[in-house]
Amino acid sequence: QVHLVESGGGLVQAGGSLRLSCAASGRTFKSYAMGWFRQAPGKEREFVAAISSRSSAVRYVDSVKGRFTISRDNAENMGLLHMNSLKPEDTAVYYCAARSLDLLTTVPNLYDYWGQGTQVTVSS
Repeated sequence: QVHLVESGGGLVQAGGSLRLSCAASGRTFKSYAMGWFRQAPGKEREFVAAISSRSSAVRYVDSVKGRFTISRDNAENMGLLHMNSLKPEDTAVYYCAARSLDLLTTVPNLYDYWGQGTQVTVSS
C-alpha cells in the first residue's frame, strides 16, 4: 500500500517556476514507477511526466518538454516535479501517481495509487 501527498502548488506569474513534491508512505514506493498528471476545469486528466523506479527512464508530454523536470529520491520516499517557464495553460490541479508495475505509461487507469492533488495557477 502506498499513500501519496502532493505539495508545492500555488499562484505564479507566467514565466515563473514552481516545484511540486509528492511524499510517499510505504516501503514499496522505491520499486514503483511514478507519474505526474494534471486536470484543468472541464478537461480530462492529462499525463505530464513519468519516471521509472530507479530514475533510468523518464517520459514527458510534448507540451512540457524542456520546461519541466521529473525526479525522485527513493531514500526520502519523495517525487518531484520542477516546473519552469510556466504558462497560463499549465494551470490545473496536479496529481502524483504510483504504479506497482515499473513500466512508464501515460494512461491514468494503469496507475494504482493517487494523491489528492495540488492546485497550480499561472497568471498572465
